Amino acid sequence: MSREQVRAWAREAGFAEAGLAALPHVHSERDAARFEEWVRAGRAGTMCYLERRESGPGGEDGRLLRSRVGIPFPWARSAIVCFAGYDSAQPRSIDPAAEGAGWIARYAWSSKVDASGVRRPSDYHKVLLKRLKALEARIREARLREQFGEFEARGYVDTGPVVERALATAAGLGWTGKNTCLIHPRLGSYGFLAVLLTSLEVEADSPDGGAPLTVPDRCGSCRRCLDACPTGALIAPYQMDAARCISYLTIEHRGAIVPELMAGMGRQVFGCDICQDVCPWNSPRRTPVSADPELEARADLVNPALEWLASLDESEFEQRFNGSPVRRAGFLGLKRNVAVAMGNSGQGRFVPWLHQWAEAADEGLRSAARWGLEKLRASR
Repeated sequence: MSREQVRAWAREAGFAEAGLAALPHVHSERDAARFEEWVRAGRAGTMCYLERRESGPGGEDGRLLRSRVGIPFPWARSAIVCFAGYDSAQPRSIDPAAEGAGWIARYAWSSKVDASGVRRPSDYHKVLLKRLKALEARIREARLREQFGEFEARGYVDTGPVVERALATAAGLGWTGKNTCLIHPRLGSYGFLAVLLTSLEVEADSPDGGAPLTVPDRCGSCRRCLDACPTGALIAPYQMDAARCISYLTIEHRGAIVPELMAGMGRQVFGCDICQDVCPWNSPRRTPVSADPELEARADLVNPALEWLASLDESEFEQRFNGSPVRRAGFLGLKRNVAVAMGNSGQGRFVPWLHQWAEAADEGLRSAARWGLEKLRASR
């Protein structure tokens, strides 16, 4: 495959940009060592799926599955990495907002208008996987036409044993910023990554000889993301402790949140955009707003009122967020996050909600509500 052809087909399938990397890529061993050290240091929190290992010949645990693409996919010879932007002309989380407003991460606003003209949540996993399948079909069509035979392929959008960001960097889509996000020099970091692994070789006689493409690190001396992180999750440039990250705490973590981190969570009720919102590479003057029709923002999720989120019962939660990334937090998880945001709001009107939840059966919600009550009392 050639990079030029793959990029053209990916854009036909609906992606904003795409790159191609030969496997194993030139930095495979370096990236594997970094991932192994990150897991060994306990930075993955309770995300045990990141710690899955291959089974050794005698049944013992071997290498981390995600450390090298060749472990789960020994047949893979190339990785097509696609980028779909989700930025919009909506406010940033760091912009002024109404008192008592929460924040839902920008990526989770995704929606599209259905055939009946009604706007509904869109699951970016499904949207992008459909595009990956279209891309794969296009490649298979070309292979058949050229009589080159069959090939093996597997596509993933956040769900496979691959480190998408490392593959995206190897494919020349950008560099890894100090906030650990992939930064595209033209599109910024507000983007989803989708990966299609194939058994096809990268064309060796392309103009660059199949050499890896790299985008130089352009973070320079900037440290806005590190200075802005409220929970200290960015422990050093290019190093993230997921167990302290607000996105992890509000989405992946189940149960009670340690009190010393709740104050830093601010008004974030699902995910966090702070380290991206302060990044100069995401400045509205620098990066284009995404016009992806299947990933448009839902206006009702921008700066949502905490009272509205608190008032949802479980059936309303399911109805409102079915097909939305927000559903991953779970009904009680979202309530717990709202309780923390209420405590951080300084607004006494939230006391009745917190009193009610302070006796909840769920430990995560109960502990957050009690912490919130104490925080509000202390702020009077």
